[in-house]
Amino acid sequence: MLTIPTDEQIRALHERHAPTAEAFDRVYTHCRVVCEVAEQLLDRAAPGVNADLVRAGCLLHDIGVYRLYGPDGRLDGSRYVSHGVLGHELLAGEGLPETLCRFCSHHTGVGITREDVRSQGLPVPVADYLASSPEEELVMYADKFHSKSQPPTFLTAASFAAKVRRFGSDKELRFKEMVDRYGEPDLAALSAAYGHRVV
Repeated sequence: MLTIPTDEQIRALHERHAPTAEAFDRVYTHCRVVCEVAEQLLDRAAPGVNADLVRAGCLLHDIGVYRLYGPDGRLDGSRYVSHGVLGHELLAGEGLPETLCRFCSHHTGVGITREDVRSQGLPVPVADYLASSPEEELVMYADKFHSKSQPPTFLTAASFAAKVRRFGSDKELRFKEMVDRYGEPDLAALSAAYGHRVV
């Protein structure tokens, strides 16, 4: 049976791997926001979706970003797409099960195919990084509504659709299919709670 770590255990993992307090605040706050977005959308998820697994997946999905910070405390954006694979490796090294590790490596964009890796020369091993469970898809989708940009922002579905369009019409279509399935979260309430504007 899958053992799902508690919120406290996940926060401790973040604290242990975050190189600075600023990095912790940026990444862990984003993970908490994504968790709140996903919880708003749970009633639209597939029957039998494991809410506890979704929560853990949201809180863990971006932990690999810490491995992109240099000694100077700056984030290396040039390799950002690799943060999912780095997070998968980090959690595997902590002894977490594959089911949890996959939330890291399978949430980027609306999914990365092996063809994407080859054609775009992405700095990750050639493989498919696609959501394959209802829980993985919900975490991936919820993640699209918040950005760790400086300052952090919430993204509407229209804003993200415009952003993902540059990676191909198939990516935009895939996102719009998820919008149809899950609907859009109430970003106004989250924006007020976190002080991050909606764009």
